[in-house]
Amino acid sequence: MLWFKNAIWYRFKPESDLTPERLQEALNSKPFSPCSRHELKRVGWTSPTSGLTDDPVFTSHGFMLICLQLEERILPSSVVRDALAERVEKIEQEESRKVFRKERAQLKDEVTFELLPRAFTRRRPCHALIAPQQGWIIVDASALTKAELLLSELRDALGSLRVHLPEVQISPAARMSNWLQGDPSLPSGFELEQECELRDTLTDEKGVIRAKGQLLTSPEIRAHIDNGMEVAKLALCWEEQLRFVLHDDLTLHRLRLTDEYRDQLEEQAPEEELAALDADLTQLGLELTRLLPQLLTAFGGELER
Repeated sequence: MLWFKNAIWYRFKPESDLTPERLQEALNSKPFSPCSRHELKRVGWTSPTSGLTDDPVFTSHGFMLICLQLEERILPSSVVRDALAERVEKIEQEESRKVFRKERAQLKDEVTFELLPRAFTRRRPCHALIAPQQGWIIVDASALTKAELLLSELRDALGSLRVHLPEVQISPAARMSNWLQGDPSLPSGFELEQECELRDTLTDEKGVIRAKGQLLTSPEIRAHIDNGMEVAKLALCWEEQLRFVLHDDLTLHRLRLTDEYRDQLEEQAPEEELAALDADLTQLGLELTRLLPQLLTAFGGELER
């Protein structure tokens, strides 16, 4: 079943000509191809449907799914270091001289160049959901660097791309901390799970306390907050359908369907693979574009830019 594991979400202002056909043409101009023998990495656009279709864009009910493929050669630094040490030792013994820093750096480049063709490669796809009607791009990535790489490549393919991370009126860390202290402003439809991370805001040490399998409104947790700690990560359940860990930068991690909701969707799924993928994309788009505005409201609403 198609589902994102993480969600880094961006406010998106699409150009008037951004249609699936226009997007497909742009991504087709920068397709993925494997690394050459001496390349460390390469990126490009590929089919987001794991081979069910060839096109770089899969569309359903106004939602567009894309996938950036990253391929890297796995060349551990320890392997390069050992090969370099052997090369340096051989030169020093055969030529009875010392290899200094500048020459060592040059030798390192030579060793790396020679080892690259023998290195294994690893491919890492990065999917994104584009919802132009709702004004969102949602990237399935756990780190901002990976999401920004996808956006950079998308901007390069399209020529321009107006996106920004959403900003809210109320500090997410402060509001989430209030929820654990019994603040009744926890929005309807959201429930606290049993996991959080607290960070010290009063000292330079930046201490961290992680709680798992705990009642988050317990006196012990509240005491830490009273003593100057704030919630940096909080596990939530939304409408008994989605579970996720919300970070204080508003990114969603370990996003997953509840067991009951997943079973319900799988029972309703079409038998044919492509039809099932179409239904999954629609469901993913509908759920996430309903969730995101509610998260913004929970933190006082979105700041206008």
